[in-house]
Amino acid sequence: MIPFAAISGEMFGIVCWLLVGGVAGWLSGIVMRGGGFGLIGDIVIGIVGAVIGGFLFGLLNVETYGLIGSIAVAFVGACILIALVRHFAPGRSRL
Repeated sequence: MIPFAAISGEMFGIVCWLLVGGVAGWLSGIVMRGGGFGLIGDIVIGIVGAVIGGFLFGLLNVETYGLIGSIAVAFVGACILIALVRHFAPGRSRL
């Protein structure tokens, strides 16, 4: 199986990014707040979370493979993103 990060430039890659972003954003919304952020909000939070999670997992030399690994990395990053937004802008954000 090809690692998720290796899939690029194809329509399937874009669909995978949207799928991973949506699932990770939805899961982080449930864990961090008790509900999702809507379809677009979940996807955006999940994709930004994937970038954050990928950076942090890279610093720790942790490798994940496949769709489940990508969702796990994006989920961790999305939870960190939500926590950071709440910390730095507690009353100004719906996150």
